[in-house]
Amino acid sequence: MAELADAHDSKSCEGNLMRVRFSLPAPVNKQKVLIVVGPTSSGKSTLAVELARKFNGEVISADSRQVYRGLDLGTGKITKREMKGVRHHLLDVASPTKVFTAHDFVKKARSAIDDISMRGKLPIIAGGTGFYIDALVGRIALPNVSANPTLRAQLEKKSVTQLFTMLKNRDARRAKTIEPHNKRRLIRALEIVDALGHVPTNDLVGRYSVRWIGLRQPIKELEKRITIRLLARLRGARNDGRSGMIAEARKLHRSGLSYKRMEVLGLEYRLLAQFLQKKISRAEMIAEMERNILRYAKKQLTYWRRNKSIRWFDTNRKKGIGKHVSKWLTERKRAH
Repeated sequence: MAELADAHDSKSCEGNLMRVRFSLPAPVNKQKVLIVVGPTSSGKSTLAVELARKFNGEVISADSRQVYRGLDLGTGKITKREMKGVRHHLLDVASPTKVFTAHDFVKKARSAIDDISMRGKLPIIAGGTGFYIDALVGRIALPNVSANPTLRAQLEKKSVTQLFTMLKNRDARRAKTIEPHNKRRLIRALEIVDALGHVPTNDLVGRYSVRWIGLRQPIKELEKRITIRLLARLRGARNDGRSGMIAEARKLHRSGLSYKRMEVLGLEYRLLAQFLQKKISRAEMIAEMERNILRYAKKQLTYWRRNKSIRWFDTNRKKGIGKHVSKWLTERKRAH
């Protein structure tokens, strides 16, 4: 089984390829955008940085939790050092106590794309939140459904397992792509289903001309990388555990992030909140994190496999990516 990409692999994705600078003119028709996708821990953010350095680009992060300030180790957020001087957008743009929606992402990402392209650079989208990226490029519709406070209050009383079962029964297609432990998204999906009968999709041509790059690797290799990376995030920068994810979660809580909100943020933070409340042991937390992250990575891959426009590359054989992108940009240059 193949898998995709992530943010903190320090290995170079293109080896020692010569850097090529493209001065990108203002588009005549649609602005072209390069998109790098894949699941967590596969190297997509590292690849995005390499491509940005090679092709004079800037990176727009498409991660539903990395938009929040202070959610660094728990989300595997790329560091300044790992950025290697490449400017990144849509990191740390919202308070974790507030809800940042797909609508918010699309609005800010489109603004970032306009800004990047006006300065003659290549916009590169990199991230694992497929719903956000598809909404940005017009592959799916963002339904204009207002909040239903009464329904939300009823759904809040239910567990995530109950909510996921409800969604699966009412909109099986959306249930296959949603994060099953994300209560906020489950409630929003059910809210839309209640109003429209299903969460709509949209295969209409979007406003951008897109080139998709995907990374993949054998599941056993991905599982190993997830474990290594998880343990590194738990240890932290000083490799002593006192600067790792648990310390980060404690700091967030002291700063006003409630355990309830932390659990809503999902994956690592849900389990960190439970650990800090002494509901689970450290060993239980780590074991559950490994299972959940791998499960989420598989779900990401399943989501992207539906997109037949993605050109897939093996994470250990990426030499063809630079040539592939270079050809695309040359075609663009000729077109203009």
